[in-house]
Amino acid sequence: MQRHVIGECPICKHDLFVTKLECTNCHTEISGQFQLSKFNYLSKEHLYFIELFIKNKGSIKQLEKELNISYPTVKKMLDEVIISLGYTVVDDEENNPKKDEILQQLADGKITSEEALKLLK
Repeated sequence: MQRHVIGECPICKHDLFVTKLECTNCHTEISGQFQLSKFNYLSKEHLYFIELFIKNKGSIKQLEKELNISYPTVKKMLDEVIISLGYTVVDDEENNPKKDEILQQLADGKITSEEALKLLK
């Protein structure tokens, strides 16, 4: 039975390192201290989101449909993953919370697309 590698100590929450590698074919063993990839330190939820993001070729619209969530929620989840990977989130539209509110209202059906376009201008 294969188990997934965890990247965080369940006791103290510090990063874990791999100390032994073994070939299942010839049984060669390599010992040392090997750092895991950034992805090993992500939560299961973030890994699932990344998997769906790749499956949907980076289409936020497709993710909205598949996860049945709004555009701002997809963006928020994507920002969380970016931060978890150690990067800074840069909003190409100057981090406009009003824009997110308008898009959420549109997603919730509270305003029409025409109203949303007027508000965004």
